[in-house]
Amino acid sequence: MTPWEAFETLDLRVGLVVRAEANAKARKPSIKLWIDFGSLGVKQSSAQLVALYPPDDLVGRQVVAAVNLGERNIAGFVSEVLTLGLPDAEGNVVLLAAEREVPLGGRVF
Repeated sequence: MTPWEAFETLDLRVGLVVRAEANAKARKPSIKLWIDFGSLGVKQSSAQLVALYPPDDLVGRQVVAAVNLGERNIAGFVSEVLTLGLPDAEGNVVLLAAEREVPLGGRVF
């Protein structure tokens, strides 16, 4: 598989956080997210974002996520997508997002 083919296997989409709450059962502090991906529906994600994002601040925010990596059970919560971020200088996760508002479910290319 070429590097380009490998990249094309990833399905990265834009979604809107419609609900967020702390995951009190997680070993590492994390937030449970419900993300609307338009025609793909609402998917769940567990993300370690607590250092920079209170749950209430995430609702209404567009995020980028990998939607085709399968499910993982994280502290009793089924995480269906991987919400993407980058580390800041202190190692805290900064969400990866579109520069402007875009249609939900839009594919990253």
